[in-house]
Amino acid sequence: MEDSLSINILGNGGQPLCLNAFGHSVTMPFHKYGPAVRPYYLIHYILEGKGEFIVNETHYGLSAGKGFLIEPDHQTTYISDGEDPWTYIWVGFSGGDAKRIVSSLGLSQEQPIFKCAQKEKLTDCILGMIEHEHSNAEDTFYSLAMLYLFLSTVAASDRGVSARPSSNLYVDQAIAYIRDHITEPLQADEVARYVGLNRSYLSTLFKQHTGLSPLRYIQQFRLTKAQHLLESSQLSVAAIAYSCGYQQPGSLIKLFKQQYGLSPSSYRKKILQETADARRSVHTKKTASGP
Repeated sequence: MEDSLSINILGNGGQPLCLNAFGHSVTMPFHKYGPAVRPYYLIHYILEGKGEFIVNETHYGLSAGKGFLIEPDHQTTYISDGEDPWTYIWVGFSGGDAKRIVSSLGLSQEQPIFKCAQKEKLTDCILGMIEHEHSNAEDTFYSLAMLYLFLSTVAASDRGVSARPSSNLYVDQAIAYIRDHITEPLQADEVARYVGLNRSYLSTLFKQHTGLSPLRYIQQFRLTKAQHLLESSQLSVAAIAYSCGYQQPGSLIKLFKQQYGLSPSSYRKKILQETADARRSVHTKKTASGP
């Protein structure tokens, strides 16, 4: 469980840099998010506590003052500590310049960790976004300015990697192949042929290193990518289904409902309502505090 204030921004595509999501979370012990795939870049910064970040097969033990990058179409999991669960802020962004900007920060999915002592500055950026809840042109420009300030602060931070790798070449190759071909009608047999192993042995390796079978990994990849596209884009359910590798929208609708208990359309309405409620909450607090 977590106490979270999350704002999702819809329909920001086509810009050099655009804001997709931001927020703040106070997690409970052992709170877990993932395995999940996002369609945009995401940076988390830990304010208090500690936990573990996992991308593909690499584990990072992280504590207050550190942050981590999540790149689009990379499956990640993060888990708060059982005794000292973390509190963190995050910002998600995309756009034509996003890849170049992330590269200029010195971060990548191979080197995703940074250390920053400017906790107040990063927090103020997210609070600024929350207080200007992206409901008009003034708020849009202000929030984008806060995003640039957040990224500027990260750019000035230290790179600190504390990884516990458990890599396997075959699994790495299989994951890369899945990520590059996820829009196609991908099957576990095809992945096994690509890496030169029989399906059974690849499945054994996959479970050892990811906790999932190749088929389940593909299913989870598609569903979580669809989930975040529903949250962050105005694409139709059909367009999202095709972009995630479903040959028919009905397949996504059926599997999504099995996984999340809601149809994709109902899930999107729920997220829109939660975002509206979060914005009203922020507005109410601003009004109550006075000028």
